[in-house]
Amino acid sequence: MSTPHISAEPGDFAPAVLMPGDPRRAERMAAQLMPDARKVTDVRGIGGYTGTYQGKPLSIMASGMGQPSLSIYATELYRFFGVERIIRVGTCGGLSPDVEPGDVVVAIGAHTDSSLNDALCPGIHFSATASWNLLKAAVDAAGDDASVKVAPVVSRDRFYDNPPEQVQRLAELGTLGVEMEAAALYGLAAQLHKEALAVLTVSDHLLDPSKDMSAEDRETKFQTALSLAVAAALS
Repeated sequence: MSTPHISAEPGDFAPAVLMPGDPRRAERMAAQLMPDARKVTDVRGIGGYTGTYQGKPLSIMASGMGQPSLSIYATELYRFFGVERIIRVGTCGGLSPDVEPGDVVVAIGAHTDSSLNDALCPGIHFSATASWNLLKAAVDAAGDDASVKVAPVVSRDRFYDNPPEQVQRLAELGTLGVEMEAAALYGLAAQLHKEALAVLTVSDHLLDPSKDMSAEDRETKFQTALSLAVAAALS
């Protein structure tokens, strides 16, 4: 049964979905991981692919940019297509001297300036956190890799012109990265009794833009994050 944003049928998606933001990255990930991948949806240019990785079923589908866009796709996947876990595989901006471009942040939780999670429990400031078993699987797969950090991130609605004093304070509170999707994903997983995780490559740094990755690097230097996301998805 197709939904307004996913033109697939029941059974077309695996229980585990990797979710980058960029549709082109989703296509490349599917080709890299799953030689038998087939496209199961392509509404508005957002492709979804299903195949097998090391004998286990796996799907990959883009989310687009921002929490509202991800919320649409994740809700439909969780509610109508039998998806049990979604692992966001994306990038984030570094907020702290404790991370460098190329590091990977496994997001244990996600602060946000969005109102999307406000309705989950009115009167309570909801804590958007990762699913423990997915988090543990990713951390176990990282082993002793010092470039992999486990820490909160912040999910912003605005890409530009966020208050610099907030950036500083978030870093002081142990927040390592800024991105635009994880808090909504974690909130949806809690609401729908599903599982979620975000594994993010630090692509640029708010404290030192001279360290920012090039556009080419952003597309190629995410293999560590991808391997950890796969480990979580198939755990």
